[in-house]
Parts: sequence; C-alpha cells; structure tokens
Amino acid sequence: MSIPVTPADLPTTLAQYPWGYLVTVGPSLRAHSLAVPTQWNSGALHATVGRSTRVNVEARPEITMVFPHPQPGEYSLIVDGTAVVAGATVVFTPTSAVLHRPAL
Repeated sequence: MSIPVTPADLPTTLAQYPWGYLVTVGPSLRAHSLAVPTQWNSGALHATVGRSTRVNVEARPEITMVFPHPQPGEYSLIVDGTAVVAGATVVFTPTSAVLHRPAL
C-alpha cells in the first residue's frame, strides 16, 4: 500500500527521515546507490556526492531517493524527480513522493 505525499507535505515528512539512498543509473544502465543525509533547502534536496553520481546525473537526470524509516516496520518514503549537478552537489527537485509500507 502506498500513500501519496504532496509537494507541500514533503518537507514535514522528510523531517522524520534523517538520511536516504540517492539512486542514479550508470552508463551500463545499472543502479548506483549512495547513502546521503537529508538536506531540504528552497524546495529541493541537496546532497554532496562523488564523481560517479555526478556523471550519472548529468547523463540521466531522472533519479529516485529512498528513505527507510529509522524504526522497523514503519513506512519508507520514496521520492522521484530530476536532478542537476552544482559543483560537488546534486540538487534534486521532487516530482512525486509516496510513503510505502514494508512487506510483511
């Protein structure tokens, strides 16, 4: 079961998730995941990333972030959107988000 999260509710929802996985796609079309802290600023998530993630974002800017809840059994937050590279940082603008329940 998934519960949609509106853009207006995303900053409040993210406050419950101190970190998440930034998922990009590499040149071989394999997923590349990087654990990053949650940093919401001016309507976007900002993350300091390495070279591979920056290269992936420049080539394929559609990315996903997955935020596991810190408490077992609680809903994870999944956010899709587009990103741009700004120096060593990726700026991720969400286009959709859902809370997704864990499989039981």
